[in-house]
Amino acid sequence: MAGKSGRTCSRVAVLMGGLSAEREVSLSSGRECANALRVAGYEVIEVDAGPDLAAHLHEISPDVVFNALHGRWGEDGCVQGLLEWLRIPYTHSGVLASALAMDKERSKETFRAAGLPVAESLLADRDEVRARHVMQPPYVVKPYNEGSSVGVYLVHEAANGPPQLSDNMPERVMVETYVPGREFTCAVMGDRALAVTDIITSGWYDYDAKYKAGGSRHEIPANVPAEIEAACLDYALRAHRALGCRGLSRSDFRWDESRGLAGLILLETNTQPGMTPTSLAPEQAAFHGISFPELCRWIVEDASCDR
Repeated sequence: MAGKSGRTCSRVAVLMGGLSAEREVSLSSGRECANALRVAGYEVIEVDAGPDLAAHLHEISPDVVFNALHGRWGEDGCVQGLLEWLRIPYTHSGVLASALAMDKERSKETFRAAGLPVAESLLADRDEVRARHVMQPPYVVKPYNEGSSVGVYLVHEAANGPPQLSDNMPERVMVETYVPGREFTCAVMGDRALAVTDIITSGWYDYDAKYKAGGSRHEIPANVPAEIEAACLDYALRAHRALGCRGLSRSDFRWDESRGLAGLILLETNTQPGMTPTSLAPEQAAFHGISFPELCRWIVEDASCDR
């Protein structure tokens, strides 16, 4: 099997697990991708990414690395830099795009420069956020460099006081104006925005809603006006390009129906979205007739190095 550079890519190392708060999600994604790649005909080696990763990869000498890591170290440019140094082609975005997308404040600056609508936000010290409202409620507090709704606090308009953040939160956090409305997501595959999914939950779309059975349901395509669907597809593709992403990405939105198009806000772009057959991006690929093994094959064949 040949990748986009014409090289042979029959032996694939699937990176999973790792050191971040999203380790368990990554293990799930990695195992599903490894199984799908075997169905697609690849020789697959599953690698739990630890401190000896460079030596392990040198030993097994894969043709391609399928990066199924999530969170810090795995999708923030760190492992991408290691793979560049080792000169092993790898899937998903490169060093710069990965680092930009994981840093929520810098990615917002990039989106603003591209004319994309984002929520008002600021960075603040954890202790300051505990001591006072640094922004008029309602607002959201989150780590500025984690994903999967890890450590997200919603401060309601009627809150008696500022949030008492866990000591596990980083010393600097992002405080963002709460955007009401429906939750949408749109995946981009190469140069094509796939679909708009309406994520329906009984409450806040937090970690449990994302990953626990019955936590949410997905409506694809979303039942929205054509103008909103077109805008989501357009914004997702523009966000992908503005960050310099490659391969598969997924952008998340909220839409306040009462404000029409002006109520559609881009929340963030995920350069390595969840990769199980029922995850959001694979669901959108399936909507277009692309099976999970076919999607994983395409991701492998799209793999490259930046330099």
